[in-house]
Amino acid sequence: MSRSTYVSDSAVPAARAMLPLVPVGLFAALGAVLAYAWKAPCRFGGAWNDGTQQFLRFCYTDIYPLWWNEKLDQGMAPYFGHPVEYPVGIGGLMWVIQKLVSGLNEPGVWFFDLTMLVMSLSLVVGVVIMVMLAGAQGRPWDAAWYALAPAVILTAFINWDLLCGALSLGAFLAWSRRKHVLTGVLLGLAIATKFYPVVFFGPLFLLALRTRKFPAFLWALAGTVVTWVVVNLPIMVLAFDGWKRFYVFSSERGADWGSVWFFFQREQWPFLGDGDKLDMLGIGSFAVLCLAIAVLTFTTRTRPRLMQLAFLVLAAFMVTNKVWSPQYVLWLVPFAVLARPNWKPLVLWQVAECWYFFAIWLYLVTQGGDETLGIGDGTYYTAVWGRVLTIAIMAAFVVRDILRPEHDVIRQGGVDDPLGGVFDGAPDHFVLAPAARPATARAEGAV
Repeated sequence: MSRSTYVSDSAVPAARAMLPLVPVGLFAALGAVLAYAWKAPCRFGGAWNDGTQQFLRFCYTDIYPLWWNEKLDQGMAPYFGHPVEYPVGIGGLMWVIQKLVSGLNEPGVWFFDLTMLVMSLSLVVGVVIMVMLAGAQGRPWDAAWYALAPAVILTAFINWDLLCGALSLGAFLAWSRRKHVLTGVLLGLAIATKFYPVVFFGPLFLLALRTRKFPAFLWALAGTVVTWVVVNLPIMVLAFDGWKRFYVFSSERGADWGSVWFFFQREQWPFLGDGDKLDMLGIGSFAVLCLAIAVLTFTTRTRPRLMQLAFLVLAAFMVTNKVWSPQYVLWLVPFAVLARPNWKPLVLWQVAECWYFFAIWLYLVTQGGDETLGIGDGTYYTAVWGRVLTIAIMAAFVVRDILRPEHDVIRQGGVDDPLGGVFDGAPDHFVLAPAARPATARAEGAV
């Protein structure tokens, strides 16, 4: 066989994997348009200027009122003129858009529109990256979940979460291609935008320990630390009080809507409903779940895939967090699909997330004093626990796939971990399970 023939033949699977790139990217653009259209009663009907109508029309967004709440309308720079309750990545974006819309008619509306444009681009970029990730697993069309899932469309433009999502997915794409410093840079930018991606270092560390691939892990960690410091240090030095607002606010915040701790406190459960123990309960329960994930990682005969552990740790973080806003579904969708692309539990979870989306706004109407138009505690709590239950069901299936990899659709045909980078096919070194075999041996034996 000639070299040209070999290259042509080997390129066929890659070309097929990338075939959905354009159509799924267009799906993402369509999802962004639908998400923007969902905000029409607020954006074009003015419902966001009415404390009740913005909830009854289900078009609430954090972004529009923050134009005034963060003193952007007064020309104050984030952190310098006014402390901002977001990390510097979002604060910087606020400042750039503030400068662009200052002097325009209705700058608050323009601030929302330009922010939505950035978030729309973030969704498209995130979906395109997910096509590459899912394509490496032989299922590129799975990325359509992130483009058009109902809960994604409903929650896409509540806050700035899509930007962090694109950065996080980019980091995992870089890891899968063994570009470890780039992985760290993108994770550093993601953590500087929303703090939750810090939990992804847990799965990377566990798999690095099992395979002794510490150099890759340390390069990624170093890239993250350096990037985060470079982005944050100027603001820390020049406007420390404004910079620390996010971290102080996060530590002092009480149990918020959506969290299980909100339910326990409102229902006055003994111990679990004690507000003074909230931080201990949240951190402690997350630590317990992380310990369980670590035990699972080191006691299974077949090493878990990176996406499986990323999903489990992120799900654990969300379920135990004292804040669980509707848009947090955007964090989990890509990892739920990459961990276990089975449509039945995903649809069940989407139903629960959509129900919560409508329930929270109707509940806030009641909390505002209009009980005739909203819903009460009991109905709202069904939505809170519906999310918990459906995520637990998905997690249970992921754990089942780890314990019994023959059920894992990604691992059919001797595949190990297509997105694992240096972990893919690596021999195991630290395993507590008896008679565990190296991943390479498993792959060879399965072919």
